[in-house]
Amino acid sequence: MSVRTDLALETVAAAKTEIPGIIQEKREGAGCTVTEITVESDMAGMRIGKSKGIYVTVETDRANADSDEFNEAVDAMAEEIGRLLPKEGEILVLGLGNNDITPDALGPQAIARILATRHLSAELGPEHPFSALRPVCALAPGVLGQTGIEVAEIARSLCDRIKPAGVIAVDALACADIKRLGRTIQITDTGISPGSGVQNKRKEISKATLGVPVVALGVPTVVDMHTIAENISGKAPEPDMPNMIVTPRDIDKLIERMAKFVGFAINKALFPEMTVEDFIVLA
Repeated sequence: MSVRTDLALETVAAAKTEIPGIIQEKREGAGCTVTEITVESDMAGMRIGKSKGIYVTVETDRANADSDEFNEAVDAMAEEIGRLLPKEGEILVLGLGNNDITPDALGPQAIARILATRHLSAELGPEHPFSALRPVCALAPGVLGQTGIEVAEIARSLCDRIKPAGVIAVDALACADIKRLGRTIQITDTGISPGSGVQNKRKEISKATLGVPVVALGVPTVVDMHTIAENISGKAPEPDMPNMIVTPRDIDKLIERMAKFVGFAINKALFPEMTVEDFIVLA
């Protein structure tokens, strides 16, 4: 089966055999299932089309409500994000994608929820309580068709200028199983190639290109129609069968709730002393 997906969890499952150099661990969190896949070598990564590194997949149904369950899920997500981030230093958060195309708007809309603090010390003075918060800056850089500039070039220029300790990149992904749309989050320390899920792959954003650790965080919002057909029929579609990218009819609501969930989880990872209620007021 030829699976088009950005999720390491699905590419490993599609191999249908144990691959040396790939370790998979599953654990239960607060209202979520966490699967951690470690690709130990470049050779093992080639078998599944992924880079060497860690891929954490969080599956949850608690991302759509303002409740104690939502707060617990945010805490669980934040813990997974925090494990891959530098413990100290300034963080740059990038919201990748096109805000004018709803399935691709996860990154820009998540950025609207990020608590930006880099400027506070200079604006408020070192004595102000907010000046003690970890410095964080956030940007939705748009896409190549809007700006004429590769997002990787913008990210590299920013890193050269502000010299963050690490980067978080948020983007929409593609998956193979429609059940994972809007309820699965992948976190990886390998970076990301914007647009890869819809075969519009741009220059990668990673430690190799930026010179600092990059944590990529994504949510599946689209599925390839050929992949759906093959999942249902068990047969590969005819080569001349038209193909398209499919997204749920309630994609606007899906993006809204997942952008909020992802944004708050990033905030919690960066500001563990704060609460979801704080983010509602401040972010």
